[in-house]
Amino acid sequence: MTDHEDFASLLGEFEKQQNGVEWREPGIGDPVSGRVVSIQDDWIFLDLGGKAEGMLEITEVTDSDGNLTVAVGDTVPTLVSGKETESGRLILGQRHARKVHGSEELRRAFEQQIPVEGRILAETKGGVEVDIAGERAFCPASQIDTTYIEDLGSLIDQRMSFRITRFEEGRRINMVVSRRVLLEEERLAQATETRARLKPDAVLKGTVTSIKPFGAFVDLGGVEGMIHISEIAYGRLENPGEILSVGQSVEVAVLSIEATDNPRHPERIALSLRALEKDPWSEIETRYSVGDLVSGKVSRLQPFGAFVEIAPGIDGLIHISELGANHRISHPQEVVKVGEQVAATILGIDPDKRRIQLSLDQNHSTATSPPTPVEHNAASSEPARHGFSNLGDILRATLNKKT
Repeated sequence: MTDHEDFASLLGEFEKQQNGVEWREPGIGDPVSGRVVSIQDDWIFLDLGGKAEGMLEITEVTDSDGNLTVAVGDTVPTLVSGKETESGRLILGQRHARKVHGSEELRRAFEQQIPVEGRILAETKGGVEVDIAGERAFCPASQIDTTYIEDLGSLIDQRMSFRITRFEEGRRINMVVSRRVLLEEERLAQATETRARLKPDAVLKGTVTSIKPFGAFVDLGGVEGMIHISEIAYGRLENPGEILSVGQSVEVAVLSIEATDNPRHPERIALSLRALEKDPWSEIETRYSVGDLVSGKVSRLQPFGAFVEIAPGIDGLIHISELGANHRISHPQEVVKVGEQVAATILGIDPDKRRIQLSLDQNHSTATSPPTPVEHNAASSEPARHGFSNLGDILRATLNKKT
């Protein structure tokens, strides 16, 4: 071994010790981050660290007006989509799909796992037929997207990116392609970037993916979280669909992150829309005063009283003793019903306990009239209990019974 070879060997061992682990070239689908070292006509060249260099198509970092969004020295997060055999450079990009020509380029794209562009020609049994460089390929229905697509015919004439998963040459080229693998790789790269920003109290943008009776699921960029119905708004909701819709863009706050044993969903992320809104109770004392007449909708009934929403997120309680207008009642439903608009007077405000005491205003209420003071039971000819309001009524009823 020469002195030069001995020095190179020692240097290599030193680099391994400094890095802690042996350097490994990123594989196809791996998320990477590189520093821009050169910008040419159609490509941007990045230093990925170690011995890896990558080339990124310039359209990946160009805005809708055609302006370049990066400069030499900037760090760009991306994803490995293939490798050039001749130069050894990694081909980068989440949207990259090469337009190939001829069987030789198709074979090279298959060997190097480079995404290619294709146009969907027709729906066939079990999938779709795709035109790639003048050759016909088959994409199974399960590989056209990450989710099930019921109407494959709606995709005809659309141009998409594919990866060739099977390539057999002969009198006629036999190709099978997949779009799903590219979408999953892109989602993996997004998830890596999202998890770097994911922490309690972080504010992130996302898209509503589905709505359930108990809440809404939001895609934060490769990672999914859930907004419980109680965290959508301060006001009472019967269904999340009253405010949210699938595909809607939202800004949410991260409440908590819990690890799970599910490899597909390694964390349970609780989100909130309400946390980004102003708490309506923060100014309750400047907004309302004792003696104010307010109106609202009866939100729920309990044996002890009726709750009235006088503003989004602010419920007041009308105690059962304040419902009967000097008539004794056995349940609030005898006077009011859920969803009914009523008027009430504020008796007390406790901002610390978030409580407002109300009294039903009979002159301004749309509620039904209180029950008749005396009701008779046809079978026993005795007055019903809820009809008695005071001692005078009882005496009069007894006297009438004797007569």
